[in-house]
Amino acid sequence: MNTLWIVEDHAAFRRTLLRVLNAETGLKCTRDFDSCEKLLAALGKPDAPDLILLDVGLPGMSGIEGIRLIKERSPKTLVVILTVFEDDDKVFQSICAGAAGYLLKTSSVADITQAVRDALAGGSPMNPRIARRVLEMFSKLAPKQRDYGLSEREKEILQLMTTGLIKKEIADRLSLSVHTVDTYLRRIYEKLEVNTRTGAVAKALKEGLV
Repeated sequence: MNTLWIVEDHAAFRRTLLRVLNAETGLKCTRDFDSCEKLLAALGKPDAPDLILLDVGLPGMSGIEGIRLIKERSPKTLVVILTVFEDDDKVFQSICAGAAGYLLKTSSVADITQAVRDALAGGSPMNPRIARRVLEMFSKLAPKQRDYGLSEREKEILQLMTTGLIKKEIADRLSLSVHTVDTYLRRIYEKLEVNTRTGAVAKALKEGLV
């Protein structure tokens, strides 16, 4: 039996969640609160739940502030946000704080129940619109691959360098003179802003240049 707690200041909505979740096989909502402060006071006791459904816009301490304290006191307890807020900042802060999922209160009770089961099974449930926004946010954070202006021949030589070929072997492979290959190598080093073969290979592999 998986135990759940609910933190929601809207009494009618909280009662609805209690009724729906307690009707589900294998789920038992054992405690409910209208503030993070009351939740945290109870969480100091041994009976920590498997999962907490947590509102963001609560009186007093916000749900986002609460997540960090919940995870500090009970690291194994999962926290799934259930809120009306869908702005990027709150979504991002919640995930960074340790939320296992982010749902909107406009979700159906069936979707909320399934999200609880998904989180308990190791998933990260999110409303499809929220999931898309999360992907967009993290794609913006990903480092952009730098264009070093390498020519196709320079990329070809750099690729051969990453396989371990030395200057003469590269020259033989490409039917070039060693002098020509040496000229290409100097250009590659200059464009990559490195001074050695090892530095060029390391940067090529790290940044996926070849």
